[in-house]
Amino acid sequence: MESITQSSGFVYAGMGADFRVLVEKARKSGSAYHRRYNELIPVRQLTQSTATVMQEFTQEGGVRPFGVSLLIAGYDDDGPQLYQADPSGAFFGWKATAIGKGMGPCKQMLERRWQKDMEMEDAIHLALLCLRESSETQMSASTVQIGVIGQDRVFRILSEKQVEEYFQETM
Repeated sequence: MESITQSSGFVYAGMGADFRVLVEKARKSGSAYHRRYNELIPVRQLTQSTATVMQEFTQEGGVRPFGVSLLIAGYDDDGPQLYQADPSGAFFGWKATAIGKGMGPCKQMLERRWQKDMEMEDAIHLALLCLRESSETQMSASTVQIGVIGQDRVFRILSEKQVEEYFQETM
């Protein structure tokens, strides 16, 4: 999980090296937008820019497609945003979703339990329950990262201590 701009962050499933390349390109895109307009890049525009890079790598000779799917979360003038970008460069907006191994059961749980008016605390607990249901390995605060963004428009990655507190409440 990485912060891209003050108000957005990425998480991935797939190849870590490809993720790092996309993070750097997204940060440059966000920085260029900020220099030009003196404001943070809208989440959809950041997503579209990143997805375009991913799509271009499916067509260029001598390069391979990126082996990574992304979840892009942020908060802008349109409110909270969540997008998924696939290796093909296609991207989709979601209210709640999952990527990676075991995403099927997690998506099903999100469809059943996610509610539009959920508090942040409830959403974090639901995400941890999804991970527990779909994960084949033992989870702990040292193996799970949680990123949050609220109306303050600041993307934060919770500390291991904060994650441990959620684990104690949820598990």
